[in-house]
Amino acid sequence: MSEAAHHLRNEPAARTSGRGSTLGRLVRAREAGLVLVILLLFAAMSFASPYFLSWENMRAMTMAFAVEGIVVVGMTILLISGGIDLSVGSVVAFAMVLAGWLFLEGVDPWLASGIAILASAGIGAAMGFCVTRIGLHHFIVSLAFMVIARGACLLFTGGRPLGLFTLPPEFKFIGQGSIGVIPFVIIIFVVFVIVFDFLLRRSTAFRKIFYTGSNEKAAAYSGIRTKRVIFFTTVLCSTLAGFAGIIYMARFGSAQPTFGIGMELNVIAAAVIGGASLSGGQGTILGAILGAVLLSVVSSSLALLDVSVYWQDIIRGSILLAAVAFDHYLHRHKMR
Repeated sequence: MSEAAHHLRNEPAARTSGRGSTLGRLVRAREAGLVLVILLLFAAMSFASPYFLSWENMRAMTMAFAVEGIVVVGMTILLISGGIDLSVGSVVAFAMVLAGWLFLEGVDPWLASGIAILASAGIGAAMGFCVTRIGLHHFIVSLAFMVIARGACLLFTGGRPLGLFTLPPEFKFIGQGSIGVIPFVIIIFVVFVIVFDFLLRRSTAFRKIFYTGSNEKAAAYSGIRTKRVIFFTTVLCSTLAGFAGIIYMARFGSAQPTFGIGMELNVIAAAVIGGASLSGGQGTILGAILGAVLLSVVSSSLALLDVSVYWQDIIRGSILLAAVAFDHYLHRHKMR
């Protein structure tokens, strides 16, 4: 076994398990710190607003981040591989609009949803081709497809929302139903988190994502087909965005061509706050979800405190800037 292969075989295990690793301890400390911050926010808001801990607000808050959390899962895996996707908000809207348009044309909603998810995966495949075969940067490619997908949404709808009031109840159950007191959306979200968190921590195949993001050239020298890894993670991110779009369609009973504008920033912020590195090779699903929870709690708190929506954007942007700056500091410290 080559020296590079031996290094790569052992590095992700340290990254994911953190046994005896400074980086692993830092990841655990970061996740524990996020939990502490979230608990402190809960405690502070329980005194600041009598409505914060109400069942209605808790349900609204969890529903707000659950579906977006599915997109966060895909973005985290893509960031670990060294990529980034600015098109996820547009792809969410594209899946909504395409499935809604097909349904209004007489297609069964389940079949329409399957076609929309496949089309979303197709967008990811097109981006992956541009990155791995043509050699373009993920940032530029995803920026272009963000515009293309949004333009397709406006083309399908003429810029108007599609009313889908005749969707069958069993389909609406995906986004609106509950099992007992637990919304079905939360159950779907938890399943996604458990499955992909397990795969990232335990699957040998998924460890190649860490190898590729840590050092693509060294990973390629060790025999890993890094282009395939990058292509796969790009397709996976778009596919999960498409799946989220279908859940949103079932939840709202409509398809909005302008839905998801700015979602990519929230998703990237959640992943980075949770420990995913913009330089690749680092991140956990649990950390990213904690980042999503933190942003949801902050948004709910600002709304309950009647903070201006303009200030809310400034505060969320500042949180993202702080997370990126912290990630940059850690990357520089690691390179020394």
